[in-house]
Amino acid sequence: MQVIKNELTFENILKTAMRTPEVKIDRAKFLRRELIKYCPEEIIADAVSYNPAMAGISKEVINKISKQVINYETSKVTAISVAASLPGGVAAIPAAAADIASYFAFILRAVQKLAYLYGFEQFEFEDDDMDSETMQFVLIFIGVMFGVQGAASTLRKFADVFAKQVSKKLAQQALTKGTIYPIVKKVATNVGIRMTKQIFADTVASAVPVAGGVISGGITYAAFKPGCMKLRKNLMSYNLCDPDYYRENINI
Repeated sequence: MQVIKNELTFENILKTAMRTPEVKIDRAKFLRRELIKYCPEEIIADAVSYNPAMAGISKEVINKISKQVINYETSKVTAISVAASLPGGVAAIPAAAADIASYFAFILRAVQKLAYLYGFEQFEFEDDDMDSETMQFVLIFIGVMFGVQGAASTLRKFADVFAKQVSKKLAQQALTKGTIYPIVKKVATNVGIRMTKQIFADTVASAVPVAGGVISGGITYAAFKPGCMKLRKNLMSYNLCDPDYYRENINI
């Protein structure tokens, strides 16, 4: 039991989530697949090379796609949560941990998709891991989803720098010292506490023979979609996703 408890850290859960099949989203493929219904090929090519707003794609189109993305990922994570919530007493603890890892895999998928729609570059994931700078970057997004104080203002700073066509690596270097680490630490602590509560709730739900799956699925749905919508609301307010900003300030 103690071994299981020691493994249930936010960092380990996130690393497990990173190894989930299909968790990594290829930015170019994703944008092409979503934009083909709304834009000609030359516009899509610019969206992939630069970003959707710089390619002149309206906020209305991006907002429509992002809502569809959130609904899709929410339905998937909720269905998996229900299926994973089986009765089992003590055995429900590792099952609940697996449910949470799956939950964060979908968090990572949603973060990437929303980031790419609203102008961010490809996340630099390695084979089954991410470097420390990318991990910090991802945690800022997760912090915005969970309403961690300071995460939204930090992400806006990133977006403002990227909107000026500064590379992600330079932006991370410029904002890392004294800016990112305190927020990242706060996100890890805050989300870690919430994750522990979720595991407890899932464990209790899994002990209820008939209703457990429905209860756990409801908990997942209640947490996942509002977080995605909160991130979406922040992203859609940035210059990074505003075609007018590029028309007035940037010459491609």
